[in-house]
Amino acid sequence: MSDEILINVTPPEIRVAIVENGVLQEVLIERLRRRGLVGNIYKGRICRVLPGMQAVFVDIGLERAAFLHVSDLNAADREKAVNEEIELAFREGQDVVVQVVKDPIGTKGARLTTEISIPSVYQVYMPYAKVSGVSQRIECESERMRLRACVEAFQRDHATGGFIARTAAEGVDEAALRSDMLFLQKLWNSVAQRIKTVRVKTLLHEDLPLPMRVLRDLHRSKVEKIRVDSRETYTRMHKFAKEFVPETVPLIEHYSGERPLFDLYAVEEEIQRALERRVVLKSGGYMIFDQTEAMTTVDVNTGAFVGGRNLEETIFKTNLEAAQAIARQLRLRNLGGIIIIDFIDMQDEEHKQQVLQALEKSLEKDHAKNTISEVSSLGLVEMTRKRTRESLEHILCEPCPCCGGRGVLKTPETTCLEIFREIIREVRQYNVQELLVLASNEVVERLLDEEADMLSELEQFLGVNVKFRAESQYSQEQYDVVLL
Repeated sequence: MSDEILINVTPPEIRVAIVENGVLQEVLIERLRRRGLVGNIYKGRICRVLPGMQAVFVDIGLERAAFLHVSDLNAADREKAVNEEIELAFREGQDVVVQVVKDPIGTKGARLTTEISIPSVYQVYMPYAKVSGVSQRIECESERMRLRACVEAFQRDHATGGFIARTAAEGVDEAALRSDMLFLQKLWNSVAQRIKTVRVKTLLHEDLPLPMRVLRDLHRSKVEKIRVDSRETYTRMHKFAKEFVPETVPLIEHYSGERPLFDLYAVEEEIQRALERRVVLKSGGYMIFDQTEAMTTVDVNTGAFVGGRNLEETIFKTNLEAAQAIARQLRLRNLGGIIIIDFIDMQDEEHKQQVLQALEKSLEKDHAKNTISEVSSLGLVEMTRKRTRESLEHILCEPCPCCGGRGVLKTPETTCLEIFREIIREVRQYNVQELLVLASNEVVERLLDEEADMLSELEQFLGVNVKFRAESQYSQEQYDVVLL
């Protein structure tokens, strides 16, 4: 089977599902009220210089100031920052043109760069760059030389700055490539004019809406269909494709079936599963995904899989299956940053290498850049995956108001003991004779049942009368001790 791209459109939200061989591999979500910022270009103002971090904070008009590190400067700015002393290149109150390379995530502001890059279908234009190049995914040396010659010829005639030929440029004729580069140059010229006239904290250039970015970035030769369930969006995509990506026009079709588009490949169910910690493998083994602010951990277990000949073979087969499943889950959940994988311990070095190779091969289709280390002495695999936007969990969910995102609650017994300590504290501080305890149903039931004897002893010891009232809105950890 070939790959398909499904686009589900509702007024407040657009969702894109990338299906490979009938299996959901990736989900992209863009909400009208919270569009991603990656690719947007702003005229900002430096609000703080941090020499100790070799970074500056830039006000671009967002809720939180954005972060610009010396490593993300363009060539001209880097020359000013001699020996990476960023305070030599920037000062507080200085205006600066920046581009967002990473959306605000959690409590962190957006990540910025001054190395502006504007992508089109076949090229990426970098107006401040001094060199050009060709995508590493194009392996044919003769094709690489052809593309490089085409770019260099255009630069001699028309442009300053640099171009990078994208993977989609492979095999495209020179006329189409030159037209693409000319479009990018005109687009940048319009942005450059705005830089001179607009106020600071102004958006200079916004990236394309999600459906158009799909046509620009995600089109691959193996894609058989791009289905969209909105007639209006279909029309806009068709017009865009006809002008910029004509080879995709036959692939785009309007889906008008009564059955919801995402039900064709059980996409809704897969999204729900991607929000769960536990992922069950076909063999009976399972994996546990834990996402924290610092890193994501993946724990692999044999579970119900008992294997065949011996334990080592069972472990090896489970790890091989897990390696393929992990690569899919990383894309599906859009997990980025540091990722630690705890494969089941293997004794055979050959098995370790085969599992690593399986993981690397499965990650080849991933659009996000990733690096994988060797298996450590503890059997852990450390890897990184480039993170530019929020994970699926962070987009669709929020921390539990009861546990604060910890994933666990104090037991009723623990809360009861905390209440006893609070009663002692209140009585000794205020010398009262009667108290009212407000708590959840579970805690009040335990206080009047299993803890009744201890409560009676406490009342006699302190010489107070304690009343209770169950509050249905209270979580298992919440309580209040009120003086009467």
